[in-house]
Amino acid sequence: MCVSHSFQRGCQTKAVSSAEAEVQTVHPTVNSSQTEPQDQLTEHLLTYLTQQEAEPPGLKDFLDRVEAMVIRELAKNAKSHAFDGYQVNWEEETQLVSQRAAVLNIHNDDFSSLSLSQNVLPLKYNGVFVSQVSCLHCLQDPSAQEKGLHVTSVSWNCTGSVVACAYGRIDDGDWSTEASYVCTWNVDRRGLNPKQPDLVIDVGTAVMAISFHPSRPSLIAGGLYSGDVVVWDTSKSQDSLMAQTGMSAQSHREPVYQVAWVPQEKRGEFGVLSACSGGMVLLWSLDLDPGTLVLQAGYALITQQVPQSSSSHTKARGSSHVGITSLALAPWDPDTFLVGSEGGLLLRCSFSSQTPAAVPPSLDQGPGLALKAPAVFSFRPRRSPIHAVSCSPFHRNLFLSVGTDGLAHLHSLLQAGPLQSLRVADAYVFDVSWSPTRPLVFAAATGQGVVQIFDLGRTSVRPAATIGQSAGGAAATCLAFNATHTGLLAVGSMDGTLNVWRLSSDLTQQGPREMAQLERLANEVAG
Repeated sequence: MCVSHSFQRGCQTKAVSSAEAEVQTVHPTVNSSQTEPQDQLTEHLLTYLTQQEAEPPGLKDFLDRVEAMVIRELAKNAKSHAFDGYQVNWEEETQLVSQRAAVLNIHNDDFSSLSLSQNVLPLKYNGVFVSQVSCLHCLQDPSAQEKGLHVTSVSWNCTGSVVACAYGRIDDGDWSTEASYVCTWNVDRRGLNPKQPDLVIDVGTAVMAISFHPSRPSLIAGGLYSGDVVVWDTSKSQDSLMAQTGMSAQSHREPVYQVAWVPQEKRGEFGVLSACSGGMVLLWSLDLDPGTLVLQAGYALITQQVPQSSSSHTKARGSSHVGITSLALAPWDPDTFLVGSEGGLLLRCSFSSQTPAAVPPSLDQGPGLALKAPAVFSFRPRRSPIHAVSCSPFHRNLFLSVGTDGLAHLHSLLQAGPLQSLRVADAYVFDVSWSPTRPLVFAAATGQGVVQIFDLGRTSVRPAATIGQSAGGAAATCLAFNATHTGLLAVGSMDGTLNVWRLSSDLTQQGPREMAQLERLANEVAG
């Protein structure tokens, strides 16, 4: 018999306790990150490079050949100051004739000039706005001003960034032994100090003329009152004198009033042309080894050999030679140069002349140099000294001359008399220069302390702009357009200041029919 037992058992856990809790941040934030897509141009470049050879054939040999040359040039440039502070000027067009005070073009022939005071705002006349006037640079050398020296010459270097001025005197008196200076400023330099030149060259006598080299921005040629011709290298701050003529039988014995760089037969090389009040024009080559200027050719302007049309005028002066006061090279004809004299003569001369000069004993240069008589044509003489001559950069036959008669004469190389004569001032006119960009525009520096800018395309004979140099009315003695930065005009004064003006675009931008107008002027018959 079987007996079975069954049991039932159960169990239960204790009650499970539970609770609810929450956590929350006070300031919620959202963070994310993402990589930028690769630049498309870079991607294409990398793809291209991976498809090319690791090194182009011949590259290593080329780099090995030029390495020493590149290192030499880099070392030379590291010591040069020619481009200190130079910056490309990306300025847009301006409507400024910039300086302290000026008279601006109002585009109205009946009222073509209007005096403006310092720091003026744009003016409006009969609904036409007058360009704004403001000061760009008023450069001074305290030492030169303390001595009362005048700015005698001004020149821009070929980059257009550096302006140089020479100090001397243009008044009467014996100042042959008075020391003077040549000063340079880099107008593109940040923090330019107008009363502290970047370079000051001490000179033992008055400097009458300077000219920057056409392609080497640090070289300046100078003509001295002592008769010396010198070349300075402005990249050398300690000893800038590069070459000089020195006192010898084959050099000037009178003050040198003009210097110019003349292209030589070898491409890229230039000689220095100098002219003095003693009637001589000398051509020098630069010999860097001994640091001298070597005489290449010489010319003498003798009164008796001047073409007959003006001989009667010169004989009245009682001098055997023509006292040269101004000289200009013809840009269209390398054989031609123009000369103006203190007796009012205006002469066209030739470098290739083979006529021996009838040199009097006072001009005899001794053995080794045969002076030539260069004058081939005389223009109608003036009754007063000619201070400056300027050849047109746009027409081979046109040039300007100014002097003590207060007139600017427009000439043709093909006619004896002037084509036009414009009244510039009631006093002396010391300098004149054609615009490098406007075929019909030129500027003249006057003894009344103003610069007159004329536009020959206007119907009015009044100036298109009149720029006042200084409140004291010191004579404006010299001027130079900037051929690179064409809106800049530098003007030197008798009070020792060098002002840099910015010209408005209507004075710098060529008009559509301007060349045709210039051609018509050149074809006029002199009265």
